[in-house]
Amino acid sequence: MKWLNTRDADFESGFSSLIQDRQTETGRVDAPVAEILAKVRAEGDAALCDYTARFDHLELNADRLRISDEEISAACEDVSSELIDAIDVAARRIEAFHRAQMPEDLRFTDAEGLTLGQRWTSLDAVGLYVPGGKAAYPSSVLMNAIPARVAGVARLAMCVPTPGGVLNPLVLAAARRAGVREIYRVGGAQAVGAMAFGTESIAPVDRIVGPGNAWVAEAKRQVFGHVGIDSIAGPSEVVVLADAKNSPRLVALDLLAQAEHDELAQSVLITDDAAFGERVVAAVEQALTELSRAAIAGASWRDHGAVIVVENWAQAAQLVDRIAPEHLEIMLDDAENVFAQVKHAGAAFLGRYCPEAVGDYVGGPNHVLPTSRTARFASGLSVYDFLKRTTFIATDESGLKKVGPAGVAIAHAEGLEAHALSISERLDSLAAKEA
Repeated sequence: MKWLNTRDADFESGFSSLIQDRQTETGRVDAPVAEILAKVRAEGDAALCDYTARFDHLELNADRLRISDEEISAACEDVSSELIDAIDVAARRIEAFHRAQMPEDLRFTDAEGLTLGQRWTSLDAVGLYVPGGKAAYPSSVLMNAIPARVAGVARLAMCVPTPGGVLNPLVLAAARRAGVREIYRVGGAQAVGAMAFGTESIAPVDRIVGPGNAWVAEAKRQVFGHVGIDSIAGPSEVVVLADAKNSPRLVALDLLAQAEHDELAQSVLITDDAAFGERVVAAVEQALTELSRAAIAGASWRDHGAVIVVENWAQAAQLVDRIAPEHLEIMLDDAENVFAQVKHAGAAFLGRYCPEAVGDYVGGPNHVLPTSRTARFASGLSVYDFLKRTTFIATDESGLKKVGPAGVAIAHAEGLEAHALSISERLDSLAAKEA
């Protein structure tokens, strides 16, 4: 891990290296992903069954691509009542927050008498990709499906790989709680292709959301334009701002909560106290001896972790904006004042008792967030990802007479004669009628 101090002469070069040292892997699989997508587009269900047998060691025919309601019910019965209750708590909070996000339509009449407005409508169909096997996260099902349902999407289709035919009960329970009934046992780039282009059994969707591996990310990149996507997600990341009033152990656990996701994840501590930073580093090493995913978390911390010592919190806010992290924890007494100085972060967690893990599960705001510095221009998943804006204009004769001549002048300047005539001949007819 890197140790940086803003007072050091070589700080700038070290900091620049820190925010540029991770690279996406999606480009390495672009050719085989393109081949998979082309085959799915050409051969439909047959290609899905072929790839499922090859990659997931599961022999299927078209009739068994969809997981039946009976299978979903049986899987849900294997989930403890405690976990069902926990999923319900999370779902209720996620739904409440996203309902509060819903925008209102816009309509007004301007000074020239034109009626102008904007109307929001939902997408017709959304595809949800869910990783399978060890990387199955029911929380991601809730975070992706519930905003779509709140937005009014009529059809939610979910694809989840089932290696060896094993269904993940928690994922299916979360899907049922989120209102997803159309679920297919296919994964990988082939599932993305099926949702984008459609097959005999899977109707195409309008947008595909949800996390996946490098193959899934590359497939989403390649189908973008034919359908919408949420984002091309990179490894997880967190920046923690903490002073010496905090427990080094708790700060260490917050750093490792991101590091345990992936060897490429990045966890950064920014502090105004070098001695406190050293205590946190020691606490990280101790905690690594206790974690079941210590190998992953340790590699992430070793290769991409960092402690940055700053002179003040205003300086820290400037560094946060340059990192533009997916997650930002501000564990300070004046957390809101420091947060007010930050422009670029996917989501913020304020105070000493609000770890990022709360946001992963039961906070309410979405945990699907921009990574790899894309928080400079992108936002987390929301109801807006499942809505479209349609603007409208209405005018009578009076309004056209007031604004039309300017439109004619601009159309002539652009050399678009039909544009100009479509307005000017209406104006001429009005003038003739008034004469």
